[in-house]
Amino acid sequence: MKVNILAVGAHPDDIELSCAGTLLHHAALGHTFGLLDLTRGELGTRGTADIRTQEAFAAAEKLGARFRENLDLPDGFLRDDKQTMLKIISALRDCQPDIVLANALSDRHPDHGRAAKLVADACYYSGLRKIETYNIEGDEQQKWRPRAVYHYIQDRNRTPDFVVDITGHFQQKVEAIACYTSQFNDHETSDYSQEPTTPISGKDFMDYLHARARALGREAGYELAEGFNVSRQPGVRDLLLLD
Repeated sequence: MKVNILAVGAHPDDIELSCAGTLLHHAALGHTFGLLDLTRGELGTRGTADIRTQEAFAAAEKLGARFRENLDLPDGFLRDDKQTMLKIISALRDCQPDIVLANALSDRHPDHGRAAKLVADACYYSGLRKIETYNIEGDEQQKWRPRAVYHYIQDRNRTPDFVVDITGHFQQKVEAIACYTSQFNDHETSDYSQEPTTPISGKDFMDYLHARARALGREAGYELAEGFNVSRQPGVRDLLLLD
């Protein structure tokens, strides 16, 4: 199913935390998007892989994604090998995105930087016709190269190369994040009250997300924003379209 934007995350919730507002903003402009998780987050301190999978699909529905797919790669052990690359290439060729949003170029979690490079490399290789991949029905897929890859900012504070206005979409972003009840702000419920606390599990983390969105938006004149980095310098055809 072709989409305009494919958001890719190393773990379920990477996308919601870092670029859900951007996806919602573009959906409001009439663009389509899909979600791709590389792993099930099975090494996470709280919850289980099965629970996080259920939460991920609930979040995808909340965001209005056209689809959500998981490649079942090993959490914590992402590797740049042929099998991994072919899985990502096949996913790209399936939905033929114009734009890909990927993990931070470097971050506290080693998987984030690894995933950023894996996805960026796969976007290039996906355009080479001599690399053969096949869809689930066994049909050979056509080559496809996205126009651009942009890397969302995650745990570490990075200076963005550009920001996207998410002012009207922050509440829906928070509601999507809240689908991950095993991970965020759920210490008082019977299901998760005995789980260990983590740097992201308390209410103070949600307050931090809001404060960061305000800080990212400030220089651009937005109330709230999400930030992105690029590895290839983008071009501008009309200066009057820049805010």
